[in-house]
Amino acid sequence: MLHRSRLACLLLALAALGAAPSARAWGCKGHQIVALIAEAHLTPHARSIVFRILADAPISASLPRFCRADSLDAFVDSSTWADDERTLQPDTAAWHFIDIPRGAPRGNLMPYCRGDNGCITTALTDKFRILSNPGATAPARADALRFLIHFVGDIHQPLHTTTNNDHGGNCLPVTFFDRAPREINPRREEYAPNLHEIWDAEILEQFSQRETPQQVAQELQQSFHARIPAWQSEPSRDFAAWAWETHRLAETTAYGRLPHAVAIELPRPVHTCADDNHISSRMLRLDERLADDYERAAAPVVQEQLTKAGIRLAALLNSLWP
Repeated sequence: MLHRSRLACLLLALAALGAAPSARAWGCKGHQIVALIAEAHLTPHARSIVFRILADAPISASLPRFCRADSLDAFVDSSTWADDERTLQPDTAAWHFIDIPRGAPRGNLMPYCRGDNGCITTALTDKFRILSNPGATAPARADALRFLIHFVGDIHQPLHTTTNNDHGGNCLPVTFFDRAPREINPRREEYAPNLHEIWDAEILEQFSQRETPQQVAQELQQSFHARIPAWQSEPSRDFAAWAWETHRLAETTAYGRLPHAVAIELPRPVHTCADDNHISSRMLRLDERLADDYERAAAPVVQEQLTKAGIRLAALLNSLWP
């Protein structure tokens, strides 16, 4: 029988997953790939410090974990911790994304960083500040590092920096190969699969098949070997530039390569997929059917974003501990 506290955590996790439009950007495999690439490019000094920070305040054994950690070290296992932790700290949910509306002109991000809890760009800034403070407590530094590992991955997922009144594509039902959308929450008018879901994990699974995260990480580093030095030479903490760059990819590929053009909605507050005049039901009528053509356009973007996220994460940590 589950210990009472562990059962409570599990129930909270299930409730959060049922309420949240999307729980796991890049999925388990994607976040692990980002961390594996980053780890391969850490300086020896940075590597020794990050492992010491994680060892000084390890992940609680009582926290229910969604992703398996078989054969993963503490750094790579930490890459998925933030999704599990937000079931206990719901206020951190807003840190995983920023809702830049489609069609927004490039500029100040703060109008899109709504609410009291901030968004992914402010969270990255805050966690980097904590991590760089040697006077912070061991648990605070370890949590800041785990959040950073995860959020650098999230900010490179195009639908974590974009919205069309559709929760970053969560309210845009699609058929993905032979899987037609089905309604999974009638009250909230949520469907699966949806555009966000396939960018989180299914495109990656489609091109990586039965490969392990370690195998994919190695292949991506080989594929993008010539471009890695340029990414390493970029400013290491330009989080706003990362967000705008990723937002552009949402427009050109995630939405731009859909079989049926999706009109840009007039921005308005949306709490569920039933809002904005039943956004998901309207999108369902477009009958978006995504298969080989879409996958061929999306897969190179996913591959580049995962690699770039890993390289930028390493550069961020190396800037602290050369």
